[in-house]
Amino acid sequence: MIPTWLTLLCLFIAQVTLETEAGHVLWGAQPVLVRVKDENDQVPRFSQSVYTFQLSQGTRPGIPFLFLEALDEDEPGTANSDLRFYILNQAPAWPSPDMFQLEPRLGALALSPEGSTSLDRAAGGPYQLLVQVKDMGDQASGHQATATVHVSIVENTWVPLDPVHLAENLKVPYPHHFAQVHWSGGDVHYHLESQPPGPFDVDAEGKLYVTEELDREAQAEFLLQVQARNVRAEDYTEPLELRVVVTDENDNAPVCPLWDSPISVPELSPPGTEVTRLLAEDMDAPGSPNSHVVYQLLSPEPEEGAEGRAFELDFTSGSVTLGDAPLRAGQNILLRVMAADRGGAEGSLSSTCEVAVTITDINDHAPEFATSQIEPVSLPEDAQPGTLVATLMATDADLEPAFRLMDFAIEAGDVEGTFGLDWEPNSSHVQLRLLKNLSYEAASSYELVVVVRNMAELVGPGSGPGATATVTVLVERLVLPPKLDQESYEASVPVNTPAGSLLLTIQPSDPISSPVRFSLVNDSEGWLCIKEVSGEVHTARPLQGAQPGDMYTVLVEAQYEDEPTLSTSASLVIHFLKAPSARAPALNPVPTRHLCTPRQDHGVVISGPSEDPDLADGHGPYSFALGPNPTVQRDWHLQALNGSHAYLTLALHWVEPREHVVPVVVSHNARMWQLQLRVVVCRCNVEGQCMRKVGRMKGMPTKLSAVGILVGTLMAIGIFLILIFTHLTLARKKDLDQPVDSVPLKAAV
Repeated sequence: MIPTWLTLLCLFIAQVTLETEAGHVLWGAQPVLVRVKDENDQVPRFSQSVYTFQLSQGTRPGIPFLFLEALDEDEPGTANSDLRFYILNQAPAWPSPDMFQLEPRLGALALSPEGSTSLDRAAGGPYQLLVQVKDMGDQASGHQATATVHVSIVENTWVPLDPVHLAENLKVPYPHHFAQVHWSGGDVHYHLESQPPGPFDVDAEGKLYVTEELDREAQAEFLLQVQARNVRAEDYTEPLELRVVVTDENDNAPVCPLWDSPISVPELSPPGTEVTRLLAEDMDAPGSPNSHVVYQLLSPEPEEGAEGRAFELDFTSGSVTLGDAPLRAGQNILLRVMAADRGGAEGSLSSTCEVAVTITDINDHAPEFATSQIEPVSLPEDAQPGTLVATLMATDADLEPAFRLMDFAIEAGDVEGTFGLDWEPNSSHVQLRLLKNLSYEAASSYELVVVVRNMAELVGPGSGPGATATVTVLVERLVLPPKLDQESYEASVPVNTPAGSLLLTIQPSDPISSPVRFSLVNDSEGWLCIKEVSGEVHTARPLQGAQPGDMYTVLVEAQYEDEPTLSTSASLVIHFLKAPSARAPALNPVPTRHLCTPRQDHGVVISGPSEDPDLADGHGPYSFALGPNPTVQRDWHLQALNGSHAYLTLALHWVEPREHVVPVVVSHNARMWQLQLRVVVCRCNVEGQCMRKVGRMKGMPTKLSAVGILVGTLMAIGIFLILIFTHLTLARKKDLDQPVDSVPLKAAV
């Protein structure tokens, strides 16, 4: 205890003390620091001498339920004010003398583990605790004080609650009280947690509130945890759980499913085929009447006069199936279905669902030609490959472009591949074209069978093979005009050539073809004539008025005997020569000779004139040339041997066997003579001898007489055989008519 006079002295010094900027106390001129030392002269005391507390069963051990408070007026922070709390006595000491524990520094009174276990088994007490507070910390010395704590044990009311059902969308004032919790112990503070977080709260009295409307579709259930805590927010016991169930109200209409695209249904699908299943979702409580959805088909309505409906609907499952009414490919149908909850009862909520249905096409139609029989088409024999013969058009009743793709082929009538088909992949038209040259002799007509098929596989009851179309092609025989062996002809004749002289022979280039008839055109002077069959051109009369050096042109026309309308012509130019002198040199006669065909190595020798008085020496030289007839120049070959002789041979390997007149022109200086040389062309034997036709030899029978002799001989032999057969027949009959006993017996062996 500080003496009074010292305290007064200190107060006096404090009043007269001056503090400098440096913080030193000045007394006069010298700083003086005075410190008063604390003595442990203060006794600690409790805030109250008697404490009363209700302790609930179930309180956790070690959780303080009472905090003892004491005051020591000694200097804070020193040992003099360092307080410690102790339990001095527990009465009764049953069931254990250590039912409680006191935290020395804080004065926190709590149940001991042993005491908690004992109270859980059976309620005890009440208990009276004598507690002490002492200063000087843990030192043995110090001042102390005592207090009494009365602890009554009360029954635990912290029991689980039954689930609470709260209606969603409840129209009441908020916050709305719906439950109550109670911790029977004292000094309690309530705390509430919600899983998931929800609009719930608890007040100091343990009343639970919902602070706003609940939505079952957002959250159907909450788990609330309520804690009973001390002042230090420590739980007295385990949290109390309360399940809050949000009851359903019919506040949600069924929600129709959404389709990104129309539902496709193949045509010809059988009745009962499921189109779709409507699963309207109702957000109300599953399994409750509020979410019991039923369905009703609103449209399409059955067509008037139609048998059955196009669609059927199961009102409970929402399954939409095809009905009995037929549907066509390409139809777009909008189904309208009403979905109602509460089983469609009064007060139900409903929605209208719309489902777009498209009837898709299937490949159930085979392509068909517009006509199955094409009118006959005539083609000339010389038609060029690539010529369009006919265009055929096919149709397909399917709608899908892929199902209308067609493939065409010639199925019959064209073994040699004379014709072909040409078409675009997406086209329904096909062109029949000629691929090879035609020949009337090989085939005068064609009956082509063209087939069309789908490229995609056909399905459905009506599918079958492709359709066919028949195209008849008639080949027009091509008869060309006759062709001559050359385009134009020339001949040179003296102006004094007599009538009937052979100038040249016109021949066709193909003598094997049909017979040709010849005629002359534009023979204004009438000087010429032509043999209709052989084509030999002769002078028809003397060439009166013709002058040497002049030219005379006519047309030679040739036409087939059986086709007079087919003709050809060629020009024939006659060159007039100077007439030879009145006294022509005598040409050595040339006997008629024969030449062999096929050609052999021999010919005819021609000699020049034997005398010519106009020549100084009476001799050549002479030049020899074949007449200007192209046929003669083609068939014959003339070679000069010397100035007076030439050698005539066949130019071709084969020349028609007959008598030929070969014109040979002999010239000397400006003078010219024409020699008509007759040569027989014949078939020869191996020795080169001509084989001629002979008449019937005398004494040899003719064919008619030989046939008569043969018939007479055969008749004589027949009569002789008839007589023999008749005789044998009569003798046999006589033997059969004799009596049996007149027949001699044969001797037994």
